[in-house]
Amino acid sequence: MPPQSADRHPHIDLFKAVACQLIVLHHLAFYGPMADHADALAPALFGWLYDHARVAVQVFLVLGGYLCAQRLAPHARWPAGLSLPGELGQRYLRLVLPYAVMLVLAVAASALARRWMVHESLSDPPTLTALLAHLLLLHDLLDIEALSAGVWYVAIDLQLFAMLAVLLAGCAALERRWARGTAVSATDGQSGWAPAVVLAGVALSLLGFNREPDWDEAAPYFFGAYGLGVLARWWRGSLLRPARTWSWGLVALIGLALVVEWRTRIAVAGLTALALMHWPRQPAGQLASAGRVQTAIGALGRISYAVFLVHFPVCLVVNALFTRFLPLAPEVQMLGVLAAWGISVAAGAVFHRRVEAPLMRWVSSLRWVGGAQVAEARR
Repeated sequence: MPPQSADRHPHIDLFKAVACQLIVLHHLAFYGPMADHADALAPALFGWLYDHARVAVQVFLVLGGYLCAQRLAPHARWPAGLSLPGELGQRYLRLVLPYAVMLVLAVAASALARRWMVHESLSDPPTLTALLAHLLLLHDLLDIEALSAGVWYVAIDLQLFAMLAVLLAGCAALERRWARGTAVSATDGQSGWAPAVVLAGVALSLLGFNREPDWDEAAPYFFGAYGLGVLARWWRGSLLRPARTWSWGLVALIGLALVVEWRTRIAVAGLTALALMHWPRQPAGQLASAGRVQTAIGALGRISYAVFLVHFPVCLVVNALFTRFLPLAPEVQMLGVLAAWGISVAAGAVFHRRVEAPLMRWVSSLRWVGGAQVAEARR
């Protein structure tokens, strides 16, 4: 989502930047032959990246819920006049337009790399059906081979956004209907029914759906982490009262989920949500006078989605070049791994500036997906 001026803190960019780099390094260790040869220089490091760095996606899930709540329901209720179809359409366009450009790059990169190497990380040339399924974000549900690493996350992000939006809009409709039969206004109270409903969804996910591998292609499997991010944003906005009870209640729920079945991904999601809740606030003046390190972290955070999209096509081509035209010595192939990492970040910066940012500005200008009435409701 685009940066928000309210409640924006450097640690959010830090989480995004670190998680994004870990995902890139995980894919470099997991896909492509360069890592197979470079592994001899640092087997423990490559083993950790291969097996454990993927858990960084949990940070993105929690941040996704946090930022969604910040943008969609900063007061823990569905704003009056907000269009549910419009919000879903806008979210789809924001995700899919840059993602569609990435698909073109991924298909071209696979075709180029296929000329120089044979490896299981290369996908087959896509059919029209496969392309359409990817554009509709249905490829996993239809068991169609992914055209790029990590594209499952884009589909899950849309599902989670839709799930939260429907829950919020449903709560608002039920509150209005209930209020018509009572003397209580639908806007009375601190935050309505939404926090309790989201908490119930988080509990169902952590204690049920997330323990069933067959659900890992659908939103309920991931809603535990996403919903923790939503609740963290509302807690930070002083909408969950009493605050101490909610804080300890979430700790207890996370602990119960881990006792029922230990999952490192849930531990990481829980720690991320608690960090978002309790991270010290920084004065606006301190944010404005950020040093070079914070500026760099902010830049990496802003381009994280772009890097996430373009890194795999870059890594495919670099893998093919280094293994086809250069010696397979571990030192040379390690240079290839580092080169792919650096080029991925640079390509992400260019993609963000030239593709993602202009597309986001264009989507924001489409009033039919949001509308002036929606903009007014958010002020």
